[in-house]
Amino acid sequence: MDLLVELPRLRPRLVILTLALIALTGVPVAIYLITRAPATPPIAFSEFLHHVERERVTQVTFQERHLQVTLKDGQVLKTVPPPEFLAANAAFVTDMVKRNIRVDATALPDPNELNYPAIVTGLAFFGLICFTVYRTTAGRIPSMSGRTRVAVRGDNVVTFQDVAGVDEAKDEVKEIVDFLREPERFSSLGGRIPKGVLLVGPPGTGKTLLARSIAGEAGVPFLFASGSDFVEMYAGVGASRVRRLFKEARRHPSCIVFIDELDAVGRSRGGSSLSHEEREQTLNQLLVEMDGFETQRGIVVIAATNRQDILDPALLRPGRFDRHVTVGNPDIKGREAILGVHARKITMAPVVDLRSIARGTPGFSGADLANLVNEAALLAGRAGRATVTNSDLQEARDKVMMGVERRSVVLSEMDRANCAYHEAGHAVIAALLPNADPLHKVTIIPRGRAMGVTMQLPEADRHTYTKSYLETQIAVLMGGRVAEEIFMNHMTSGASNDIERATDIAQHMVCEFGMSPLGPLAFRKPGNAFEADKHHTVSEATAQRVDEEIRTLVMNAYDHATWIINKNKAAVRLMAEQLLEQESLDAAEIKDILARSNARI
Repeated sequence: MDLLVELPRLRPRLVILTLALIALTGVPVAIYLITRAPATPPIAFSEFLHHVERERVTQVTFQERHLQVTLKDGQVLKTVPPPEFLAANAAFVTDMVKRNIRVDATALPDPNELNYPAIVTGLAFFGLICFTVYRTTAGRIPSMSGRTRVAVRGDNVVTFQDVAGVDEAKDEVKEIVDFLREPERFSSLGGRIPKGVLLVGPPGTGKTLLARSIAGEAGVPFLFASGSDFVEMYAGVGASRVRRLFKEARRHPSCIVFIDELDAVGRSRGGSSLSHEEREQTLNQLLVEMDGFETQRGIVVIAATNRQDILDPALLRPGRFDRHVTVGNPDIKGREAILGVHARKITMAPVVDLRSIARGTPGFSGADLANLVNEAALLAGRAGRATVTNSDLQEARDKVMMGVERRSVVLSEMDRANCAYHEAGHAVIAALLPNADPLHKVTIIPRGRAMGVTMQLPEADRHTYTKSYLETQIAVLMGGRVAEEIFMNHMTSGASNDIERATDIAQHMVCEFGMSPLGPLAFRKPGNAFEADKHHTVSEATAQRVDEEIRTLVMNAYDHATWIINKNKAAVRLMAEQLLEQESLDAAEIKDILARSNARI
């Protein structure tokens, strides 16, 4: 029964290939079983001579390698004469004729004669193999197949009302829709419609959603495809699909063509492999269609990518993608608006404060916020509540930011104590340093891959970082290791992620932000190691000085954290004891502990 349920989910090509293999192996076996001569029991040649002497044989048929013997009772036997027997006994056949035994012989097949059944069978096999290769490699003729889809207005329509948090980007594309609806309003002033709009931004910020809203708002056909649809292993297929896409677009007086993930086909040209050559031919065709000799007014190309840095410069020039619209992560007002859009789809309690949730989710993209609201609805449903409350949203936020609580993980008393002092060290330094973000929660309940979490929430979105703020971040990260050494008298691997993050911050400060005695110089491109490249070549001596400055920043923060914890041992010890007792502390409880222990710097 389970097999019958799963069969429709199998890939069609896999099913076709399986059936073809069964046919290729089954047909020859069936032909062999049908054409095979019926088996007869073999007998010894001496037994055959015995039957002849007793006159029991009525017919003998000489075949290629044996004799077929028919007895008077109708039984058919088979025997093989000894080698050279017939040649040495020429009178043997005459003797059988004298005994009234019918002697026959089977004619051998003529090698020059056409075997029509074999020819038909061979042609059938050849056709089956060709059909199998045709269906499994390309599905259909690749150069003729188009994967362009046309958006059709239906029940699941996305409009500009469903897009929030990206008001500037929405205004840019809204102008395109207005131009297509009322072109005379702009053409009377001498303006021309932009040929291309490139939506650029990190993943999850709503680029594709914005394009879907254009399809919902525009009164013109909306053709959409993915950049990967044009990429194929066959030469010339990508260019053919681009031509087909724009040929379909030219059938309409005006329309919108949307290409998602443009970087799959629009990478910078260069390279010697065949795959690079095929992608370049596809890109060349796209460039010609967007601004060549046969361009047509009324076609607007909108593309989305999160890798603008790898796109070919010819795509980005005016005349192709005239406008580059940045779709970034929303600010606090944008996050509140996005939460409001998604909150309309679920049943919310009347006292839900979306503003506080938006303040506590800095850096969240639109996709992250949609996931948060969905997780809150699932938590409310799991608890049996009819509405989603503030506590559900806060728990969903913690789940998305810190991971799922793993209460099934059983820690030893030593590990729990070590985790409590580790998180207390983070929390005390974060609470006492003036440039640190406010504390939100401290817990020693394992979440995700961490055994404990100290969560800070900034009061506002940060777009730039000061040197003092980054040094404070490194000191907070070092607080866990310092507390382990002072209170537990050992080091553990639990601080590995803190050390990695601290080193990464220090590396950015020295190599990109110019926050070191080396001066305002960039020693590497963002995201690359100290490898010598044509833009940022560094000498061995300079690389060594960079390493020394990174180490100095981290060790200064480590010493600062050690000084603070030694001065506030009572606060760290009291906070660790409270964590061991109740496992989680919120911001108010942390402030109370610091006040009772008279913590200060």
